[in-house]
Amino acid sequence: MSSGKNFTVTVARGFGSGGKEIASLVARDLGIHCYENRILTLASQLSGIDRELFENVNEKVEKKTGFSKLLELLPKRKIPKPELQKFVSNDQLYEYEKQIITEISKTESSVIVGKAADWVLRDSDRVLSVYIEAPREFCRPRIMEKLGLSAQQADKAIEETDTYRAEYYSYYTGGNYWTNPVNYDLTLNSQKLGIDGCVKMIEFALKQKFNDLDITF
Repeated sequence: MSSGKNFTVTVARGFGSGGKEIASLVARDLGIHCYENRILTLASQLSGIDRELFENVNEKVEKKTGFSKLLELLPKRKIPKPELQKFVSNDQLYEYEKQIITEISKTESSVIVGKAADWVLRDSDRVLSVYIEAPREFCRPRIMEKLGLSAQQADKAIEETDTYRAEYYSYYTGGNYWTNPVNYDLTLNSQKLGIDGCVKMIEFALKQKFNDLDITF
């Protein structure tokens, strides 16, 4: 794949819908990085250091790579982690996440999962924003298998995680609704389209939105 300018695919997803898997497959096909939990890990680390040191962190890594060089050093989470706690705002941590997401979008093409990335990059014309959801009967067995939970436990994990994500999105977007389709370029049902079908739809949408991309895979 080649392009004249960087682009970002943001992926919001319901828990168990396969959104992270879909995002990873898109990134693999396009030969770019997929970022999710590593953004939170780096933001958490940076939030514990002096503000001046954080603002100068870009000067300590190669200009071309920015935060992505630091993110690549952090481990990826292979298994989805449910949010089994009530959302509690942390404005300072969010500011770090927002800065990391913005920096990534400037320095490389990537896929970014969660973190209200679509909202953070809403003023960029080089973003394809995607929301992925599926009915409970599709999500439940996926969570049961991945996390070793009973059906009842899986339902609770889905409910609590989706509530956490909705409250996170609402708080940091000033009351915007997480699942509102008008927030996104593309809204997909992974049960109806399948995982591979969602991947193909996102890649097709990229070709349609950014006609300067030469995507081959």
